[in-house]
Amino acid sequence: MPLSPKSSSDPASSFSDLLTRADALLARIEALLPKAGEAPDWEKIIACRWKKHKRGFIHPFGEEGRLIPVHNLNPIRLADLSCIEEQKTRIVANTQQFIRGYAANNALLTGTRGSGKSSLIKALLNEFSGKGLRLIEVDKEDLADLADIIDQIATRPEKFILFCDDLSFEAGESAYKALKSALDGSIAVPPDNVLIYATSNRRHLIPEYFSENLEGSRAENGEIHPGETVEEKISLSERFGLWVSFYPFSQEDYLAIVRHWLASFGFSNRVIQDAERDALNWALSRGSRSGRVAWQFALDFAGHLAKNTKSCQNAGKSRTSRKRAS
Repeated sequence: MPLSPKSSSDPASSFSDLLTRADALLARIEALLPKAGEAPDWEKIIACRWKKHKRGFIHPFGEEGRLIPVHNLNPIRLADLSCIEEQKTRIVANTQQFIRGYAANNALLTGTRGSGKSSLIKALLNEFSGKGLRLIEVDKEDLADLADIIDQIATRPEKFILFCDDLSFEAGESAYKALKSALDGSIAVPPDNVLIYATSNRRHLIPEYFSENLEGSRAENGEIHPGETVEEKISLSERFGLWVSFYPFSQEDYLAIVRHWLASFGFSNRVIQDAERDALNWALSRGSRSGRVAWQFALDFAGHLAKNTKSCQNAGKSRTSRKRAS
């Protein structure tokens, strides 16, 4: 009588089959995962954002950052920025030194909101990208990655501005320490092709409190030398070699900016002059006379006028059609 086959297979063979199936499954999963980002072609790309994403199934822990090209750039030019001539002169001179290979400073642009700080950085890129200037925008939350970003571009021939917009830190945040190290404090010498430009509404980027100025008093948190805490906070701003301050606009400055933007939309001098009263009322309703408010008014004015003009044209066509029909 023949013997029946074994009911259980060889354990070694079963384990090998399991490994083969697991490899096939992982290969299918990896095919669905986003591919690792390639380094930007800096000869064709002039601006990138540093973005983080989850590592995914294969590397589930932590995040990794990559440079994402920006294709639709703000077209603003230096000539579009009115009533900040002194600020433009200082930051343009520093940037030109940088592009030409001379010594230049990291820059902190501070002051009133909507006064052109961020727009000035964007205009620098449009002005000097043809001479090798490139820009990388870094969010405050990603400042800890500054060293990694610099490592990726340190050997490039282009000149890079690392741009941190609307920078400020709340009490208890520690990301500023990475920025301090990148500005001045790391054992590595900063590369000659990288500068950091930051904008903020606050000159002192970390909040200070009245109680911290009372060196001789006992701090609320029990610190024996609260004055040293103040020094720690002030030292961040001081590591920017160039400070450029922006101030509120006068009424005439505000109207000059409005006139510039309305002229850029092609309006006649008569229309622009008639729009000034509306522009002042717009600023009054916003509680601010800034370059941003002037631009927003120009957009609204141009949009309303275009809509009304189109409505009149459509009404005229309708009347003409009815006449022809009759």
